Amino acid sequence: MNDNFIEELFEHHGIKPTANRQLVARALADSRRPLSLAELEERLVTLDRSSIFRVLTLFRDQHLVHVIEGGSEGVHYELCQSHSHETDDDQHAHFHCEVCHRTFCLQEIPVPEVALPEGYTATSASYLIKGICPACARTLRPYDFDRGSLA
Repeated sequence: MNDNFIEELFEHHGIKPTANRQLVARALADSRRPLSLAELEERLVTLDRSSIFRVLTLFRDQHLVHVIEGGSEGVHYELCQSHSHETDDDQHAHFHCEVCHRTFCLQEIPVPEVALPEGYTATSASYLIKGICPACARTLRPYDFDRGSLA
């Protein structure tokens, strides 16, 4: 993703393009997978944790990031390709590897619709699959799967 695309995303989502916001957006765009707050801190050494968190909160509120819950390392963030700053129309499944503890996007798998009981209104949905990623599966011995030894 180039800087012009990120600026267009900011404009479309009603976000003023400050230096900190551009740094966080660029880190998310370059990662090619969702990142935790700790991973963003490692990549953005010029920003402190609270600055990164404030940017992520704004991005979440304006539907510029997906917030993926449920991994072993807490919440992960991913740059969203949504076409709206009011709703998230770019929802897809995610995969959390129980060996390397990374979370991956599964763009081709949409979040399934769930029929809620009367009176319930959904505002968002998260679909997280846990298991072993292909890279980790290649390094594990067959009996590791049988014995449940994943780490």
